[in-house]
Amino acid sequence: MFTALTKRGTAHRLTLVAAAAASLVLLTAGPAAAHMEVESDKAQALAENVEISFHAEAESDTAGITGVRVILPEGIAPGDVTYGEGPRGWKFATDDEGYTVKGAALKTGVSAEYSVVVRQLPDVKELAFKSLQTYGDGSIDRWIELDESGEQPAPVLKLKTAAPGAKPVSPAPSETGSASPSPSATPTAEATEAPASPAAEATSDDDGGMSAGVWTGIGAAVVVVAGAAVYLVRRRGAGQQ
Repeated sequence: MFTALTKRGTAHRLTLVAAAAASLVLLTAGPAAAHMEVESDKAQALAENVEISFHAEAESDTAGITGVRVILPEGIAPGDVTYGEGPRGWKFATDDEGYTVKGAALKTGVSAEYSVVVRQLPDVKELAFKSLQTYGDGSIDRWIELDESGEQPAPVLKLKTAAPGAKPVSPAPSETGSASPSPSATPTAEATEAPASPAAEATSDDDGGMSAGVWTGIGAAVVVVAGAAVYLVRRRGAGQQ
C-alpha cells in the first residue's frame, strides 16, 4: 500500500515538473526565436549624418526576403533619410511615413542587411523603427510591437545624451516626402498587403506571431521534456518493485 502511494506521488510530482518545464519553453521560445536588430556607431541624440544598420533575420523555410518597409519614429522625416548599403539590386524609396528597401528575393534562409543615413537624430532616449519584413510568397513578419518582451518587437535604437552644444538643424526641404516622387516608390503586390498606417499596424489583430519553425521547435522541446518525465517514473517504479 505504501509503495503504491509512493509511486503515485512520485509520478504526480514528475508530471508537474514536466508541465512546468514545457510551459517555460512556450513562454521563452517566441521572442528569442527570430528578430530584427538595429545598431549605429553614432547612436547619440542630435548627432548628424548618422549611419544606422539593420539586420532582418530570415524566418521562412520556403521563401526569401524581398523587402523591408520601415515606419520612421517621430523626429525623423522621410526626407532626412538616404540609402546606405544593402543587398545587391535592392532599391530605396520614401513615402509619407517612412521608407522601403526592396528588390529580388534573397535566398531562402538568408537574412537581409542594409543601412541608411539619417541627417540628424532627434533629442530623445530611444528610437523604435516599426518594420514590415516581406517574403517572396507574400507573407509578412510585422516587427511593430513597442514592448521589447513581445513576440515581434520593433527594433529599438537607444541613444546617448546629446553632446554639449549640440543643436537641432533646420528641417530638410523635402520633409513632406512629396517633393521627389519616384516610380520605385509604388508599392508591389506583396507590400500592399500590409496596413498603410502606424495606427493600423498597432491595432492589427493579425496573429503573424511565431513562424511554423518556431512552433515546431516548441513542440519538439515539449516532447523531450515529457519523455524524460515518463522515463524517470518508469525507472523509479522498477527500482521499488
